[in-house]
Amino acid sequence: MSLKRNVLDLRKRKEIVLQGGGEEAIKKQAAMGKLTARERIEAILDKDSFHEYDMFVEHQSKDFDMDKKVLHGDGVIIGTGTIYGEPVCIYAQDFTVAGGSLGLMHARKITKIMDHALKMRVPLIGINDSGGARIQEGVDSLAGYGEIFFRNTQASGVIPQLSVILGPCAGGAVYSPALTDFVFVVENISKMFITGPNVIKTVLGEDISMEDLGGARVHAETTGNAHFYALSEQECFDQVKRLVSFIPWNNQERAKVVEPKEPSAMLNIEQVVPADPKQPYDVRDVIRCIVDDSDFLEIQELWAANIVIGFGRMAGETVGFVANQPMVLAGVLDCDSADKAARFIRFCDSFNIPIITLEDMPGYLPLAQNAALSELFAANVPVCAPGLAVERGLPFCGSTDMGDVSHLMPCVHPWVGCVTGTLHGADYVVSDEETAYVKTPEVLAMTLIDLLCDDAKEADRICREFKPVFTKETYLQFMDDLVRQH
Repeated sequence: MSLKRNVLDLRKRKEIVLQGGGEEAIKKQAAMGKLTARERIEAILDKDSFHEYDMFVEHQSKDFDMDKKVLHGDGVIIGTGTIYGEPVCIYAQDFTVAGGSLGLMHARKITKIMDHALKMRVPLIGINDSGGARIQEGVDSLAGYGEIFFRNTQASGVIPQLSVILGPCAGGAVYSPALTDFVFVVENISKMFITGPNVIKTVLGEDISMEDLGGARVHAETTGNAHFYALSEQECFDQVKRLVSFIPWNNQERAKVVEPKEPSAMLNIEQVVPADPKQPYDVRDVIRCIVDDSDFLEIQELWAANIVIGFGRMAGETVGFVANQPMVLAGVLDCDSADKAARFIRFCDSFNIPIITLEDMPGYLPLAQNAALSELFAANVPVCAPGLAVERGLPFCGSTDMGDVSHLMPCVHPWVGCVTGTLHGADYVVSDEETAYVKTPEVLAMTLIDLLCDDAKEADRICREFKPVFTKETYLQFMDDLVRQH
């Protein structure tokens, strides 16, 4: 056989593999309003930047007549590409091939690209559309999941891991996304559950739909498993690309610095923040007043809305924001909001992202105080990333301890006692017998506060001039040198 004929044969095989599960399967995918795995990869990556690995890999199973079945690519596509010119690793499960089920070779393809991402120190994007483990391969498929989970933990805090849920992901298919940094879901398309409605019916005798059990809105609003919620696949892909524009490529780098821009002239912090500390306001508008171009990317917007987290830029550099939201539950902390903030703080700390905390918290939700306080403290105490706390309104008890530098805004009333009720209610009571109210001069005298802002312009200037110079590595080296000296 001549070389030319070999090349032609290879091209024919490639054309067949590119069809995935075949024309009929692709039509069914389109009928459900879903793109194919290859279309999804192309939508996320820069045009013509995708390089596929292991295209011709197939399963090796022979049981249950599997030796008679051809599963092109074993149901998953892996490779590298670029987003805004920067390299990323990506994989996409192909639901048109055996329902995207995971077999041993399928798992090995995923672990190969995960290893490659870790070696290259670039973000890993996983597009999940799988029915779970491939039953015909038994223990081999379960072992494959174990290999993936292990690499999820190895990559945690080293490279960003993004999971895009674009289909019914059941069983083992949802464990890996739960171990990653950010999860994206799409209305009426994304499904995540450990076991399906039929099993629920058999075991508990309850009828429940797939959407109610593990739909996109359930995970975005109720469980908090999803960080981004979209109404279409294209909106989801835009969210992915916007997120990666804010974060560093690995834990040894800083996020990309862009040209600084002034906040929108339409926003004025003096008009956003009321003079009366009992009057609620939307803290997201405060953030938009101080970030470049008023561009704020909120994370987990629908879950635990009494605290706001997300990314913005100041002086062109990425900054993470954690802010109490007076518009929801008066900004009190509960277990969900503490978990939400703590996980975000740990991500920022791992990837050298400075954290700005906007504090206006009247207290903790009853019965959740100890859990919420311990969760946030556990996240904040070991943080090496630079921190800035801006306090306004009524910072309560332990909430005033979040940051390397504290700045006191006008109309701040720190409390050190226990408050019952909510700040924005008609009445509130100090439970301590002794006076728990601490006046501003006394706070300054005790060096709890580093700077006092007389007006909104000065507060904005302080925030914009807060330019950290240390990364996590330099912080750790500094602490190591300090220990050695003593």
